[in-house]
Order: sequence, then C-alpha cells, then structure tokens
Amino acid sequence: MELSRQGLATKTINYHIVAIRAFLKFILKNDIDCMSPDKLELAKTPPREVNYLDEDEILKILEAPGKLANKNVEQQTRDIAILYMLYGTGLRVTELIKLKKTDIKIDSNQFSVIGKWSKLRSIFATKIAREKLQNYLKQRKDNSEYLFTTVSVNGLGEYLSRNSIEDIVRKYAKLAGITKRVTPHTLRHSFATSLIKKGADIRAVQTLLGHASITTTQIYTHVDDRHLKQVHDLLES
Repeated sequence: MELSRQGLATKTINYHIVAIRAFLKFILKNDIDCMSPDKLELAKTPPREVNYLDEDEILKILEAPGKLANKNVEQQTRDIAILYMLYGTGLRVTELIKLKKTDIKIDSNQFSVIGKWSKLRSIFATKIAREKLQNYLKQRKDNSEYLFTTVSVNGLGEYLSRNSIEDIVRKYAKLAGITKRVTPHTLRHSFATSLIKKGADIRAVQTLLGHASITTTQIYTHVDDRHLKQVHDLLES
C-alpha cells in the first residue's frame, strides 16, 4: 500500500513482493519463525501487449539501410546485418552485442549463445541473415573478436552497446515510415509472431526464444486465430 501511495506501477510493486517472498523463504529455511511467503499475494496486472511488425513493415525496415545514402559501406552492411540477425534469429539485444566472430560459422545456420539465467541455447539463423552477415564481415577493417563493432574512429573495434543497437533500429524504423515505437525487442516479437502465424508449435517457439516458462510464450498465440476458426467451422460440417 505504501509503494502504491508512492506512485509505483503495479508491475514494480510485484517485484518488491517477490523479493520479500524470497527473504521470508530464506528465514524459514534457517528455522526462524515468520509469516508464510504464500500470504503475500501478487497484484493482478493487465495482460501484456505484444508490439510486433507485420510482414510488410518487416520488409520495409530491412530494406531501409539500402535506401540511405551512406558512403561508409562498413557501417551500412553492419546495420543491415544487425537488422537481419535480430529478426532472423530471435536473439535478445544483450545476446547479440556479446556475440564474437568465433561464435558464428557462416556455412552453418546454427550457433549457441549464453542467454538469460546463464543458460546455453541453440540459435538458428536464416540463409539471408547469414549472407548479410558475411557481406558485413568482408567490409570489416578491425581485428576485434566481437561480431558487431563500432565504426567510429575513437571506438574502432569496440562492441556496440545496447543503446547503440536501439538507436540503429529506431533510425531505420523511422526511415521506413513506421510510426509505432520499434525496438530490438520488437523484432524479437515479430520473429515469434511470424513463426506462430506460419503454424509453428508453441513449445518449439518457446525453446527458440529461450523462455523458461510456456506462459511467457503464450502471449504470441493471440495473433493467430486460424485454429479457432477451424474448430468453429466444425459446427457447419
């Protein structure tokens, strides 16, 4: 109640409650009498909305760097590769920026990353994403071990920050004429949404995204109601 009076969002308050629950569990584990953690209930939050791009918008943002008059070929090919890798793999931005050249084999569509909770997971890249990546690597002028690096003179060879990737995505979304807010995570949402729309099994999508719980992945199921229509059509058969 106090946190609510301070103006904190329900989601933020729930984070505090989860922390207190963990503390109470720790106390009980050490044989100290206290209230049960189960008595602390989380507040109900509204359903999470998925911000994703449709196929036409995806095409526009992927083609945007090629329409920009950029004399720096390395930067242009890098930005193209970043967009294709984000959409074509479903990587989190934090996973993308940590990739090293040795992590990727251009002749293979599979590689591994250490994701959330230090879990190793397999990533698959589309053929066109690998082609764009290869084009970029041919233009590289530094010897950095990282896959995506800054092209500025002061930071040449340093890996890109999260903010830099966000700026790149935002820049080309604007150039593509997309008015909605677009982030690297929007491309990850779009990756998952496209798979669900094409009939992918939700458990497989969960694995590709690296979600610990199927509940997290289920936010994408609302975007495709073809199965429900097929079920309803049984009434007329």
